[in-house]
Amino acid sequence: MRDQTLSGLSQHYAGNDQVALIDRLREAFVEAGINPDQLTPTQMAGLDQLHLGGRGSSQRLLELSELSGVTRMLDVGCGTGGASRLLAQALGCEVVGVDITPAFIDVARWLSQASGLSLQTHFLCADAAELPLASDSIEALWCQHALLNMPDQDAVLNEWRRILIPGGRVLLHEVVAGENPEPLSLPVPWARQPEHSHLDSRQALEQRLQHAGFRQLRLIDVTEQALSWRRHHGRREQQSAVVEQVELPGAQLLFGEDFPSMGRNLQANLANDRVRVIQGVWGMSGEPLEL
Repeated sequence: MRDQTLSGLSQHYAGNDQVALIDRLREAFVEAGINPDQLTPTQMAGLDQLHLGGRGSSQRLLELSELSGVTRMLDVGCGTGGASRLLAQALGCEVVGVDITPAFIDVARWLSQASGLSLQTHFLCADAAELPLASDSIEALWCQHALLNMPDQDAVLNEWRRILIPGGRVLLHEVVAGENPEPLSLPVPWARQPEHSHLDSRQALEQRLQHAGFRQLRLIDVTEQALSWRRHHGRREQQSAVVEQVELPGAQLLFGEDFPSMGRNLQANLANDRVRVIQGVWGMSGEPLEL
């Protein structure tokens, strides 16, 4: 059952024809007049910042973290590696990215090579609950919109605690359940079916982290900013659908024909308080609590 769940999740993000994904993306860059082997962060942003707020929200989380002097980080649920590259460039550190989707790992490696960051970023296809990393080997852990796909979050948090060094940090940018108990409008970017969505409320997530042995340092609600960003991008997507023009490759190449409805549903879920968005920083706090 677990293998079926992970396989279904991988298909959700990259489709059934994952082998051809890089070929499609490379062709899209060529059609836009861009060399797919020499790419800038701006040219890659539509493919490698697959979270609410885009690159700007990643930069704000980095500012919130107040990290400095870090030499090795982990990016959990790294997708196509955008945050990994941002962190490597901003902090000058090594970043290991892990994701359950093989095609995303292949794309992440290509984009890092094309942007000159292949020596600082390394990508592994792995389950976040069973990380192929040594204990006490990571100084800071980064996770954006990934816990929401993980059915056994307690096991995941225990793994985080295992691989983090004493004094390590956890940086989260997550979608959580809102106050409105109505079911989500689906599909959304992280799920086409209810069984792939595992949203905690903000309070439940805070308690889960505390029980796993993490101490909250900073936590902010960024729902309004996320909704404003989603509305802006929704208008841009509508305009692009009306006016035919060559554009930079974007998330529609990853999510396929469902992408427009995913965006509309996500906006509706945010506006109706079915989901909210938070950013926060946690540190280690001794032994995990007994439940």
